[in-house]
Amino acid sequence: MSVDSFKTDQNAPALGAVGIKREWSTLFYAALMGVCFVITYVPTYITLANGAWRSEQEGHGPLIMIAAAWLAWQQRGKLSSLTLKPAPLAGWAFLLFGLALMVVTRSQILIMVEVATQIPVLFGCLLLLGGWPLARLFAFPIVFLIFSVPPPSWLMDAFTVPLKAWISDVVTNFLYDLGYPIAQNGVMIMIGPYQLMVKDACSGMNSIFALSAIGIFYVHEFVRKDWFRAVILILSIIPITILANFFRVLLLVLGSYYFGVDAIEGLFHDLTGIALFVFALMLFFVLDGVLISLSFLARKAVRLALPASA
Repeated sequence: MSVDSFKTDQNAPALGAVGIKREWSTLFYAALMGVCFVITYVPTYITLANGAWRSEQEGHGPLIMIAAAWLAWQQRGKLSSLTLKPAPLAGWAFLLFGLALMVVTRSQILIMVEVATQIPVLFGCLLLLGGWPLARLFAFPIVFLIFSVPPPSWLMDAFTVPLKAWISDVVTNFLYDLGYPIAQNGVMIMIGPYQLMVKDACSGMNSIFALSAIGIFYVHEFVRKDWFRAVILILSIIPITILANFFRVLLLVLGSYYFGVDAIEGLFHDLTGIALFVFALMLFFVLDGVLISLSFLARKAVRLALPASA
């Protein structure tokens, strides 16, 4: 045994001990940051639980956060091969910016921006712990939290009002062509002796946000290696949601005509909302099945054509 190899063997346990100490130190700071993060945003979650999360439009917020946590947990296997290089300058910049913005928006009751500040705060914590490699590893789960941000009312109104009017017009024309006694005035639909108003919940905007989150989650986890299929699925989210919402409004209008307005209020109206979302999901997955079949047939056709051309 040479002198150099002897020194290496003697130093190996010491280096291992240092590595273990650093690992436990990193875990301790990560746990401490996690606890501080939760304590900092508990008032935000309480505000959401008492407001936005109780509405039909933003009721999916907690599910988005659970999904983001699950996505982050799925990355744990890659941590062992990651070289941690803390970036204190960028980390403190992200962290202090996010916390300052959170304090200001919380004092001004701007819940949308307050919820969004979770993203820079989390990025700041990751940069302080492991630098850009760690931040890149968890980038998608953190950015996915954007779907938990309640959209501003002015943005919702900008899309909800014309969408309601368009759906009302399409449903009215469809039933009129089928011979139903129906007329329309804006978002008011008159059918037989009954008059209905297409409300904001029937515009489909809340379903568009929820289905967009599920669609992007599905594409990231199961389709991201097939770019053509992924793009088609993402582009299909809005048309599928609008189509499903058309059937919901159509069902409500026909229900009013045959059973009366009182019959469609309450439970029936809520059930159609659930059915709309389930129907939209089914259309999304059916489309994915069609794309998979077409891709399989295309590859098979190419394999059959290659020998013939050769």
